[in-house]
Amino acid sequence: MEEEYIFNNKKFSCPVELALSVISGKWKIFILYFLNQKTYRNGELRKVIPQITQKMLTQHLRELEADGLILRTVYPVVPPKVEYNLTDQGKAIQPILIELCKFGDKLFESANGQPTGFDCK
Repeated sequence: MEEEYIFNNKKFSCPVELALSVISGKWKIFILYFLNQKTYRNGELRKVIPQITQKMLTQHLRELEADGLILRTVYPVVPPKVEYNLTDQGKAIQPILIELCKFGDKLFESANGQPTGFDCK
């Protein structure tokens, strides 16, 4: 009998399927990548990912929080102040994201004869 893995009330056939479902979405990897660098507020994330709509940013942040990859901290001030940072689970994916960045840089360099100059940290 095939094993099933249950995470957040969803069934998965293997850990790879689970991991990919948690980070799938056009912008989730970018959000996780930037949150590795520092704590961000909503507007700051919009500035570093200018192509994302507010609706998609909100949706992805909620999903990442529900999956335990990011922490949302609300401060009781007016106007409301909300910050996002990575949980330990969110930090665990960072070595993979850094390697993806390096891979993309090498692809760019092979096509253009020079690296992007982007700091994959």
